[in-house]
Amino acid sequence: MEVGNIKAEAEKVIGEILEKAKLKEGSLLIIGCSSSEIIGNMMGTSKDGETDEVVNTLYGVISTELSKRNIDLAVQCCEHLNRAVVCDKTVADKYGFEVVNVIPQVHAGGAFAVKHYSSLKEPTVVESIDQKADAGIDIGGVMIGMHIHPVAVPIRLSNKHIGQAIVIAARRRPKYVGGERAVYDQEKM
Repeated sequence: MEVGNIKAEAEKVIGEILEKAKLKEGSLLIIGCSSSEIIGNMMGTSKDGETDEVVNTLYGVISTELSKRNIDLAVQCCEHLNRAVVCDKTVADKYGFEVVNVIPQVHAGGAFAVKHYSSLKEPTVVESIDQKADAGIDIGGVMIGMHIHPVAVPIRLSNKHIGQAIVIAARRRPKYVGGERAVYDQEKM
């Protein structure tokens, strides 16, 4: 797997999501990532260290772009941790998330969650982010939809892959209320 390709694909995907989701400073982005899928393996089957370079490259691109814009990042753990979420303590406090006691591991949480945890000033794992995410990126079919605000709409990406993994993205939008006479704010659609 060419890491240069991963970097270029990740830059394109994150740039497109930031543009199309219209994320603002203080927004919350959730990412679920199977590094195994990125390198062409089945989810959760890579050997220790096999995806390190890919994870470091991908995380570097994403965290840099979000940091520039002061957008909060939350990373979903794998099913072995019941899809708990890694975030900084400031994010958990800001939203009042329920903190749980676990430290993600490569085979119980996932390599991307481990990378995020080890990169934070005050790493915290929360049981759920209570559908507070403003947008999300699903890299490799890890199912992040439960973390996005109740009205999630797909973001149509021109680049639908990072490595071998399929990338799907969504953003929130406010609920529509009213009937046939209602008029909606096009900026929120």
